[in-house]
Amino acid sequence: MCELLGMSANTPTDLCFSFTGLTRRGGETGPHKDGWGVAFYEGKGVRMFHDPEPCATSPIADFVAKLPIKSKNAICHIRQANVGNINLANTHPFTRELWGQYWVFAHNGQLPSFTGSTGIYEAVGDTDSEALFCDIMNNVRQNLSRDATLEQLTETLVSLSQSYAQQGVFNCLLSNGEWMFTFCSTKLASITRRAPFGPACLSDVEVEIDFAAETTPKDVVSIIATEPLTNDEQWDIYERGEWKLWQDGEIIASGMVDVPDHKKEAEMTSPDPALHIEKC
Repeated sequence: MCELLGMSANTPTDLCFSFTGLTRRGGETGPHKDGWGVAFYEGKGVRMFHDPEPCATSPIADFVAKLPIKSKNAICHIRQANVGNINLANTHPFTRELWGQYWVFAHNGQLPSFTGSTGIYEAVGDTDSEALFCDIMNNVRQNLSRDATLEQLTETLVSLSQSYAQQGVFNCLLSNGEWMFTFCSTKLASITRRAPFGPACLSDVEVEIDFAAETTPKDVVSIIATEPLTNDEQWDIYERGEWKLWQDGEIIASGMVDVPDHKKEAEMTSPDPALHIEKC
């Protein structure tokens, strides 16, 4: 399957540590070698990097890992392709403008027969993930107004996510630069770091950091990932059908919806469950 990485913080923070761990899974410690991308919100703008090459060996990924770009919201994705060719247009995260803001989306899962609603947003590539994103944007634009409350918007996003999860595996990160919506169909985990800060060690590469030396007592930084990135911290594991809305590093809304266990269904119908791999 693909892997997701998101960050929500109350102060501009770099993603270098977590990004370094994730990139190892892009062709070195993991099979996600079919491209990668990352988006950093900076004010009203978004700084994005994409590459269809394996991120474990990508010079661009190496450059980004060493570049301390400060952001309060960031989304990263490493891809193991299934639906759609391996090319630049099909690398996540995807972005579109709505109501004067850039919205950024990344998806882990598979809805190979998905057909979205008609609207002004159309996919550029040929992935089900981008088609899903365009469907979200079309639904939000058609059913809500610019002055819709965050509660109304969240209700719409939860309803859409539940609908997608009925059709296939749908894990996602979505942000407009102010908040980050996360939904779990199969796998997602999070950790919130705050004072007193301590050290942490990555699982996929021998890199350790002392967050106490990199932060202030007021900092709150939350990391959301498909799989925990460190081996010496306690991560919170999402339940199937669980969603969380993050802002400034904190959970401001959360809930659960009923979704089918597509992974279990696939294992029951597969002659060899070990061969079942989620892709996107």
